[in-house]
Amino acid sequence: MIRRIALAAAVLMTIQGCATMNEEACLVSDWHAVGFEDGARGYTADRIAQHRKACANHGVSPDLAAYRQGRKEGLRHYCTPQNGFNAGSSGATYAGVCPQDLAADFSRAYGEGRRLHDLSGRVRSADHRIASLNRQVSGLEEQIDQHEETIVADDTGNLERARLLLEIKELVDQRKDLEKQVERLEADRTVYQRELDDYRETVAYNER
Repeated sequence: MIRRIALAAAVLMTIQGCATMNEEACLVSDWHAVGFEDGARGYTADRIAQHRKACANHGVSPDLAAYRQGRKEGLRHYCTPQNGFNAGSSGATYAGVCPQDLAADFSRAYGEGRRLHDLSGRVRSADHRIASLNRQVSGLEEQIDQHEETIVADDTGNLERARLLLEIKELVDQRKDLEKQVERLEADRTVYQRELDDYRETVAYNER
């Protein structure tokens, strides 16, 4: 079995990220091992249809019985609570592939991981928004500085100075508004981070 799995893994390395198998993979594949590999990765039952379509181009038909048995065995390796938590915390979708006797524990752990993913995402989203607003504030400050330099320049006329002073007032008002948004977001982020830290203390699995 170990040898079969190693062979399947080596063959499937050539098609990772693709929906099809190449000719070599179709010709040399041990379909039980391919099924095991797909099951261990949590693929749905229609994965075999992709293999069948790809291999038909090379005159190869999958051994459905061997594939299904291998996938059934592989799913028992995939459908552990730790894998459920890992899938949820990474934001992966769970397609309901686990057998009935493993599904409840897997789903429960997946839900815990998904909650962690969502809480972490909320913190990251706040960080990105704060960074974006701060960049806008910096841009406004640069414009204000440039206007102030132009105002004190000897060759700037009075009308131009008056116009620039009005623009500076508008820019300052915009900056204040952005700074208030940053302040509110930073307060929200503090709450989000605390909720995330508190939740991390309750989960039963390690983050991977």
